[in-house]
Amino acid sequence: MKAMILGAGKGTRVQPITHEIPKPMIPLVRKPVMEYLIELLKKHGVDQIMVNTSHLAPIIENYFRDGEQFGVSMAYSYEGYVESGVAISSPVGSAGGMKKIQDFSGFFDETFIVLCGDAWIDLDISKALEIHRKKNAIASVIIREVPNEEVFKYGIVALDEDDRILQFQEKPDPKDAISNLANTGIYIFEPEIFNYIPSGVAYDIGGELFPKLAQENLPFIGINLPFQWLDIGNVQDVWTVTSQILNGEVKGFKMPGREVRPGVHVGINLSVDFDQVNITPPVYIGGSTKIEAGATIVGPAVLGASCVVEAGAVIKNCIVEDYTRLTSQANLEGKIIFGSKCIDPIMDTQVDIAEARLEFMIEDARKLVESEES
Repeated sequence: MKAMILGAGKGTRVQPITHEIPKPMIPLVRKPVMEYLIELLKKHGVDQIMVNTSHLAPIIENYFRDGEQFGVSMAYSYEGYVESGVAISSPVGSAGGMKKIQDFSGFFDETFIVLCGDAWIDLDISKALEIHRKKNAIASVIIREVPNEEVFKYGIVALDEDDRILQFQEKPDPKDAISNLANTGIYIFEPEIFNYIPSGVAYDIGGELFPKLAQENLPFIGINLPFQWLDIGNVQDVWTVTSQILNGEVKGFKMPGREVRPGVHVGINLSVDFDQVNITPPVYIGGSTKIEAGATIVGPAVLGASCVVEAGAVIKNCIVEDYTRLTSQANLEGKIIFGSKCIDPIMDTQVDIAEARLEFMIEDARKLVESEES
């Protein structure tokens, strides 16, 4: 079977993380969220996957390449152009990205699945396909109930008694919402859908295609199945989802590494004496990380690979990127350390580590290596 993962967006609500990596590459306990999607698709027999890319496209393309190492075949549709030697991102919308691929090769010649690349899910795709075909739908949307106060984040649908979508609202004000049934960014389409998408223009699935399908009274249905849906819509979601995973609240999520103590998962090649450090689980520690005696780590927390945590450092409820050195003066709580930024996901604030002169407690661990070698 065939599928498409939507990966061209700029991820503005997840900045500054998406200044460094595209949204589908945001790691959930060390693995990009898009990799989990590929594993799920493969599990349900989907082995040909197209990805539209634009913002920081090479990071996605160089990581997944042709997909062979993941047991699937993958290719990419770049949305942008080069000007004066610089790649300029120019997305054409989610539906426009589908149409661009179809106009290029006619790739979508059978029932196909489209997934947003920014959510962890465990949907029974095979069951959803069965319902889609039974209803003879041209398009199906996987939907979920959300709290009324959160409808402004999503596309919202109204259904009739046969699950046909009568109306589609894109991110309505809660007082104007027609229901609390939300679009999860998971779709099933027939090739005939391209009759309703124009060529050569930016065109959106939720904002333009779906309202048109509802208005024309086409066989356009909502499928409401029980499944876990962890949406990475903003920076706070990155922290919330990571915490849920570490706390064991995400059924079926396989933690990486090995569990050396209850709730403490680690990679290989660590330099740490667990009897000499203060660790309160749940915690994940990446490979080749050094934790000195007397350091304190309170979970939920993720330490990346090749980090250094000095004696006296206190790290509580944090996500720390690879190659981060936390000095003995570090005392961090509820922070994401990513790139050059120290981010507070709850308060939705950030500081530049260099501008705030925080290098005395947060630094690139490789600088220490360079100093020792010299």
